[in-house]
Amino acid sequence: MLEPEALAVLKGRRNLLAFSAGVDSTALFFLLKEAGITCDLALVNYQTRPQSDEEAAYARLLGTRHGVRTFVHTAPLLPHAPDFEAKARAIRYDFFHRLIRQEGYDNLITAHQLDDQLTWSLMQITKGAGLAELIGMAPVQKRPGYTLVRPLLFTPKSALLAYLKRQNIRYFEDSSNQNPRHARNRFRQACSDFLLAQNAEGIARSFRYLLYDKARLGIDCDPLFETKDLTVLPAHEDEGVNLRRIDRELKKRGYVAGAAQKAELARQKAGVVGGRWAVAMQPERLWIAPYRRAVMPKSFKERCRKAKVPPVVRGYLFEALASEELEALFSPLSS
Repeated sequence: MLEPEALAVLKGRRNLLAFSAGVDSTALFFLLKEAGITCDLALVNYQTRPQSDEEAAYARLLGTRHGVRTFVHTAPLLPHAPDFEAKARAIRYDFFHRLIRQEGYDNLITAHQLDDQLTWSLMQITKGAGLAELIGMAPVQKRPGYTLVRPLLFTPKSALLAYLKRQNIRYFEDSSNQNPRHARNRFRQACSDFLLAQNAEGIARSFRYLLYDKARLGIDCDPLFETKDLTVLPAHEDEGVNLRRIDRELKKRGYVAGAAQKAELARQKAGVVGGRWAVAMQPERLWIAPYRRAVMPKSFKERCRKAKVPPVVRGYLFEALASEELEALFSPLSS
């Protein structure tokens, strides 16, 4: 069930598992243990359900029994709050990122599986999607400061549930997964469950083909430079590929740009997206950073000009980067 590509990244490294005590993450914890992969646990307790505290206690119990660390972050949320899922995700990933920085983890492991992949893709189709938007997940993805690993991405939930029952392993059912208020639940109940019931193997094979095709398009690429919240990517000769590369970086930061914003960026080649993110498209480089207004000395602006650093990102460089980071950025640009 575990992807060999994912296992290769996890072996011998410091790993943090995003844990919920549900079917997916519980099965993944024990499957990784069987494969000789050690990982610490991180759980967010939103206290939205009576069993939330039980799930946190179970995570701690597993950590104690299996000799790994367990981190629990309590962040109460009202279950019917507007944008609940977006707020919960932001809290969750802020917590994970803080742990990664503080504890020095190499990898963040999530338990996304085939049902999640299919549901996501079906939702994208209804919004209007190309291949880049249709396939949003991969078993291994580089992120700023760590690698995101999804070892179960081609495994259906039914196989994980069967594994837990065979092994007599305790897990929790999250009742909110049945709530039709959330779009993903409606798509899963009306579409994904039906399709996967008889076609899981073919659907998994299709996603492998699509990931391969996506890789050939060149949308995913390694950054030329990356530090903190600044990412500099190589530019592609195809503007559509460049827009998709930028779009992916913004999504990593939790921001989804609209069609009008992308069209404006294509016209202007630089700007501030969502009032927060500075983005610039150059013939050789793509720049993404938080937008900062700053009063900069003439010498710094001149150095940026010579290195062809776009004006929209200079404020962030000036305010947020240490001198050694600036040197690491400017040296190759000026050579």
